[in-house]
Amino acid sequence: MSRTNTYTNNQIDKLGNAIIFLCERLNGGEKVSKTQILKLVYILEEISICNTGIPFFGLKFDLWKLGPVSPDLYYDLSEEPNLLASFIRVEKHQERTDVIPLKAFSDDEFSDKEMELLIKVVDRFKYCTAKELIHFTHRKDTPWYLTAQKHGLLEILESGKKNIIEIEVDLTEVIALDENKMLLYKAHQEFLTQIQSLKN
Repeated sequence: MSRTNTYTNNQIDKLGNAIIFLCERLNGGEKVSKTQILKLVYILEEISICNTGIPFFGLKFDLWKLGPVSPDLYYDLSEEPNLLASFIRVEKHQERTDVIPLKAFSDDEFSDKEMELLIKVVDRFKYCTAKELIHFTHRKDTPWYLTAQKHGLLEILESGKKNIIEIEVDLTEVIALDENKMLLYKAHQEFLTQIQSLKN
């Protein structure tokens, strides 16, 4: 997963177990696609920031046509997983890649509030297709839409003239008017930066 960023063991365990949780509970027991996982990981992050100012995982998401997408997670789910190798495997088919859990879900990394959010997201999106999840993340006034609009890239992305743009989606759009949540977000980002500098 880590092409550009360094992650803590807690972040990896949390992400791996969240993906297992999603795989166990989505699609009525049917297999879950890579695209569904990518979208729902983003949705968890956006809703967590909106509710508390604190990211669920602390991932960065780029402005892709089918985005927002965490490039690190995308690449880890596209081949054999690297950082998430002890949690999941991928199964490639002609038109899609499925994500298969390797073990049962563990809630060790999650607070009660985070478990509530995981359950809420699954209950809301458990039967949504990948296409429906993409549409949800692209609706007006979302960070993806507003970031694309701010950089003058909305038409280029929506028309498919460009699929991947390495511009980070500004997740603070959902808390722009809440000073307290913005302070919490910035403090969390500084904390992650300090941890990453210690690991490098």
